[in-house]
Amino acid sequence: MKILENLAKLCAIAAGVLLTVITLMTCVSLIGRNTTGWTIVGDFELSGSAAGAAVALFMPWCQIRRANIIVDFFTAKASEATNAALDRLGALLLAVCMGLLTWRTVVGGLNAWTSQSGSMMLGFPEWVVYAGMVPPLALTVVIALAQALRGFDLPGDAA
Repeated sequence: MKILENLAKLCAIAAGVLLTVITLMTCVSLIGRNTTGWTIVGDFELSGSAAGAAVALFMPWCQIRRANIIVDFFTAKASEATNAALDRLGALLLAVCMGLLTWRTVVGGLNAWTSQSGSMMLGFPEWVVYAGMVPPLALTVVIALAQALRGFDLPGDAA
């Protein structure tokens, strides 16, 4: 799990850097638009693409930290063993869902590659965003499968 934790951290750092760059670009564009009339063409396209990639990049860290939303209203009084079993089942279901999402992202990226589709203003190739989303989504699948099989060790715990 230590390798998975380090890969998840790397993805989260990349997502943070990506969002920081996009935030700075948006600030420059807005300041320019409101002061000199100059703007960054296609800033909204880049922001949307980066936000999608950042969400995918944050998913592995979210899963390894067990930071997904957990609704324990019905299981609050259940035994620890029951909760552990349900958590593992939830991790397995998440792995299946993320596996489907990964597969469909691959298909979407291949379709974007084949059609050479791009954004409207900049012509930024859409397949690049898909390609950036597939590895972290696949990593989330691996993490969730490991949690379903091994249980939940939080990062830093002894394995």
